[in-house]
Amino acid sequence: MLEGKRLLVTGLITEQSLAFGVAKLAQEHGAQVILTGFGRMSLVERIAKRLPAPAPVLELDVTNAEQLDSLADRVKEHADGLDGVLHSIAYAPPSALGGGFLTAPWEDVATALHVSAFSFKSLAMATLPLLSKGAGIVGMDFDASQAWPVYDWMGVSKATLESTCRYLARDLGPKGIRVNLVAAGPVRTLAAKSIPGFEAFEEAWTGRAPLGWSLTDSEPVAKACLALLSDWFPATTGEIVHVDGGFHAVGV
Repeated sequence: MLEGKRLLVTGLITEQSLAFGVAKLAQEHGAQVILTGFGRMSLVERIAKRLPAPAPVLELDVTNAEQLDSLADRVKEHADGLDGVLHSIAYAPPSALGGGFLTAPWEDVATALHVSAFSFKSLAMATLPLLSKGAGIVGMDFDASQAWPVYDWMGVSKATLESTCRYLARDLGPKGIRVNLVAAGPVRTLAAKSIPGFEAFEEAWTGRAPLGWSLTDSEPVAKACLALLSDWFPATTGEIVHVDGGFHAVGV
């Protein structure tokens, strides 16, 4: 599906990361993968070695203008262009999660919005000089059409991400660039485990999703990301593809 494609995959932390599942499957389908990590770079580099093939790891703090400005040149050291980019980055300070919606200070809310939503635009612009016509940018979403328990300002950040996706699709479409999101059901990643009360999602999903739902299998999400990054969706942009076992489509 991805033979000869050059992909930049962000957000790798552990083997449970959705980004790891995408990178692994992408390599298995013939893609060249370049990774980015933030903070614990030695851990990221160690986890990257567990992929089927070697993959270079670049440091990227999506709130750091210098690192964003240099990203294209650093990617060029490993590939002469990109056919796809995965944005799998989100963060909210503890005060903005777990029931702190009414009390979280603006500084923490601003951090959540910056890292989880504005960075989607920042990453798109940082990689735009490398993107070939027909390339795809895919972001990881969590359905923001309703309010969730304990998700608080991360939920607002995801709503902002969804709107950002539509505006990016509008402005990058004339350049031949597709921009889409995958709204995944809950998976036990390191990020998910850091959300106080995450168990509420687990219990609801496994009991209500019409197709059922695995909290530990990220492959369905990875397959959707790869499909959107491939040539099989040439006329799809500004879309949110739900990979959640059908949970979003049913009521109580």
